[in-house]
Amino acid sequence: TITSASVYDGNRTAITFIQPGWQIALWAITYSFIVIASVIGNVTVIWIILAHKRMRTVTNYFIVNLALSDLFIAAFNTLFNFVYASHNVWYFGKEFCRFQNFFPITAMFVSIYSMTAIAADRYMAIRYPFKPKLSAASTKIILGIIWLLAFGLAFPQCFYAELLTDNGMTKCIVAWPDDIGQKYHITVIVLIYLLPLTVMFVTYSIIGITLWRSTVPGDHTNGVYHHHQVTAKKKFVRCMVVVVVTFAICWLPYHLYFLLGSFKEDIYQQKYIQQVYLAVFLLAMSSTMYSPIIYCCLNHR
Repeated sequence: TITSASVYDGNRTAITFIQPGWQIALWAITYSFIVIASVIGNVTVIWIILAHKRMRTVTNYFIVNLALSDLFIAAFNTLFNFVYASHNVWYFGKEFCRFQNFFPITAMFVSIYSMTAIAADRYMAIRYPFKPKLSAASTKIILGIIWLLAFGLAFPQCFYAELLTDNGMTKCIVAWPDDIGQKYHITVIVLIYLLPLTVMFVTYSIIGITLWRSTVPGDHTNGVYHHHQVTAKKKFVRCMVVVVVTFAICWLPYHLYFLLGSFKEDIYQQKYIQQVYLAVFLLAMSSTMYSPIIYCCLNHR
């Protein structure tokens, strides 16, 4: 069985690709595994934190927010996008076309800014341990602001999303006027990748220097307690650094793919581009299943 698919160049000319059925089946199995692993892992993380009162800390609420956004990406984006990318026929209607152009950016924004909020919270706790911690009300406000900003950033892509029919096949595209698309892609990459990663790099560097230079004050009993506290904090920081680095590696090829395409649209005409997209999208989506695994490996609780 041969499966056809096509993509559009800058002039909306359809370029058709053909894939053997076994290749599509292999991609489908791999994508399905990621969805199942991500849904099970993130639901487990959310349940563990919300079902146990001692786990309901400020940091863990941000982790729930991160797990929730990863869960939504896996459940509502991964397989639908895979079907469209492999067949390039949109089967799911206009409203879901808009949703698919709106929600992934929303969830990406929520994911990385939840990580950034965790870094900021740990920074304040370790650098300024005697200052008041965030209250539950303040935490909820921050979470609400993150989601509202995410909705605002994703709205333009939803607004310009439309269905297009070519040779009897329905396509879901974003019809940007003039060069707005290029500017938007650059803005998105800066706001949901470069900026937060830079903030987290600086924040965790300062945290690391502070913890690894930490000295044991007072008597032996206090010293043992302090040692255990510092060790626990180091373990958590290592865990979050691994999560952030994994996120950065998984999403880098995806952002480079669209950044390069916005400047050099003829790359979408290359015969290998469909396989490249499926690979970079697979890597990006796999980031949604790694966080629960990392939490389990590095946190005994």
